[in-house]
Amino acid sequence: MPSSIFPITYVIWLLSEIVLNRLLRAKSTDKQHADKNSLALIWFTVVISNAAAYYIAMTEYFPIAVNTALPYIGLVIICTGIVLRLFVVRSLGKLFTVDVTIRENHQLKTDGPYQYLRHPSYAASLLSFIGFGISLNSWISLLLVTVAIVTVFIIRIRIEEKVLFEQFGEHYIRYKKEVKGLIPFVW
Repeated sequence: MPSSIFPITYVIWLLSEIVLNRLLRAKSTDKQHADKNSLALIWFTVVISNAAAYYIAMTEYFPIAVNTALPYIGLVIICTGIVLRLFVVRSLGKLFTVDVTIRENHQLKTDGPYQYLRHPSYAASLLSFIGFGISLNSWISLLLVTVAIVTVFIIRIRIEEKVLFEQFGEHYIRYKKEVKGLIPFVW
């Protein structure tokens, strides 16, 4: 990668997630132990899959395209994912936590980005991971990161949806029937 814009973008992305992880954790007044260590599983998967994807892209040649602009398009996708994720976090406000929990006076959010997806924060984050794979310009890296992250997000979503069902019951079931989960118009 000829440009320093790549590591700078990757570091900004990582720092945005570290800041969210440090500042937006569940508090002692929140429902405890609902996360089932899924946050740790996500971080483990992110570190391993991103490191493996980067290594593969640097040592093997399986380009998505020979177009030299493609890696830069990947960076734009990463940045788009970061901005969308921060927008979703802001939209959810004090109810957003990086670990699965129910806050005191928790209300089910169904407006803003939540009227289009039940899990817009994961969707935005997934977009950044796809952008990462594209920025590496490697089919194998893109596939590895996408499959690993989708898998761990599905595990996390199942845990989260169980907690939401326990808290909101039929209201959540109706919402789940009306709004897609992670991928607009698909699932």
